[in-house]
Amino acid sequence: MNKTIQVQDLGTKDYKETWDFQEAVFKEIIDTKIKNKRQDAGLETSNHFLFVEHPHVYTLGKSGDMSNLLLDETQLAAKGATFYKINRGGDITYHGPGQIVGYPILDLENFFTDIHKYLRLLEEMIILTLSEYGLNAARSKGETGVWLDVGTPFARKICAMGVRASRWVTMHGFALNVNADLGYFDNIIPCGIRGKAVTSLNVELGKIRVDEAEVKQKLLHHFQILFEAELDMKA
Repeated sequence: MNKTIQVQDLGTKDYKETWDFQEAVFKEIIDTKIKNKRQDAGLETSNHFLFVEHPHVYTLGKSGDMSNLLLDETQLAAKGATFYKINRGGDITYHGPGQIVGYPILDLENFFTDIHKYLRLLEEMIILTLSEYGLNAARSKGETGVWLDVGTPFARKICAMGVRASRWVTMHGFALNVNADLGYFDNIIPCGIRGKAVTSLNVELGKIRVDEAEVKQKLLHHFQILFEAELDMKA
């Protein structure tokens, strides 16, 4: 089993361009697995972890409700935002500047074959990272992602998640609000959940800006431990 994960920071990149890149990596891993099964080739499958920041964009998961987007095409254009229906789970979410997006593209057969465990470990990575900033983050029953003040009238989501998996290969991932413009969430019903707020790390800490590079390092540290992986940092 190959437990090495190639880590790459794509910087700021268009959503569709990144999605296409994910799909290409995903397909390469799937193709290798098919070849191994059909030809007993014994080829090693690769694992990847992509960091990226997207320009303003709204994405709707395959089971999402279009009515949760509160803007029409003209209003989207006025806000400098784009919109895509995509092939992950979950409903609607927003990506934009000041948000750390992570796309692990893993062959889970290199680690464990349990999607539920995979999602819980991604949540745990976020929870442990936020605890380093003094925040008591938690899961909310029946709602994938990471929240603050769960079970109170002040519950607010700080990290959204949505994944796709086929033949135990994952894609898509998480979006952690670090220095996000929360006004853009007013244009959707986030994840299709009414009556709950969204927050960002800088808001919770009362800072103008949080060091995103530092947050990424903390995320990778916890990810490596939780998945018992080796990280290969790519330029």
